[in-house]
Amino acid sequence: MRPLIGFTPSNMGIFKLAFSHKSNPSDKAYAMQNNERLEFLGDAVLGTIVAEYLFIKYPNADEGFLTKMRSKIVKRNTLNKIGDKMGLDMLLQDYSQTRLSRSMLGNAVEALVGAVYLEKGYPATKRFVIRKILRNYVDVHELESYDDNYKSQLLEWCQKNGQTVSYKLVARYKFEKRDRFKVAVMVDNKKVATADDFNKKSAEQTASEKAMVILGILADSGENNFTEEEEEEEENVD
Repeated sequence: MRPLIGFTPSNMGIFKLAFSHKSNPSDKAYAMQNNERLEFLGDAVLGTIVAEYLFIKYPNADEGFLTKMRSKIVKRNTLNKIGDKMGLDMLLQDYSQTRLSRSMLGNAVEALVGAVYLEKGYPATKRFVIRKILRNYVDVHELESYDDNYKSQLLEWCQKNGQTVSYKLVARYKFEKRDRFKVAVMVDNKKVATADDFNKKSAEQTASEKAMVILGILADSGENNFTEEEEEEEENVD
């Protein structure tokens, strides 16, 4: 754990909990059974640190630019990539008795930030996030010109090519006790791609990205490959 976070935790239980998925068998003697509460805390702390980091880094940037940059850094796909590069899959395998999905990596990043915050407080957590996460795994300058609004890009392409684009809610179902949305993107009223997410707008963005790959507008980055678990989810709601 020390190489990952830069110090030896005094409360190792909190850090083990950060990598414990809620599908694990519960122990009623333990107050917190999984990393959901740490994820909630870490999400808020991470968002604040990233906002402060960008505020200082771009002293002349307006609120709109700062908001977009923060969104690009803390969005699920980015956190999943960071978790993968940090090797959090190995820790999740150690402390979670369940099959891993890509979304668990981003959740674990947030839970880890929450654990560091509880252990060390805000100033030390800010140093950890900036030194261990942002500087190592996020190319902020590359993100400046990176357009991740795939809905907007697909709409622009369709308009240039005299085609229409629309979105259809295919299914709404429960997964891990939460509402999950399956959305299809339609080009000229033909289904091109589908995507699932806990947020409808996020599902539309992912479906748009997949559609752009299928239509040859965007190169396939490999980000849309399903895990075995996610493929089963697709089958279950069709």
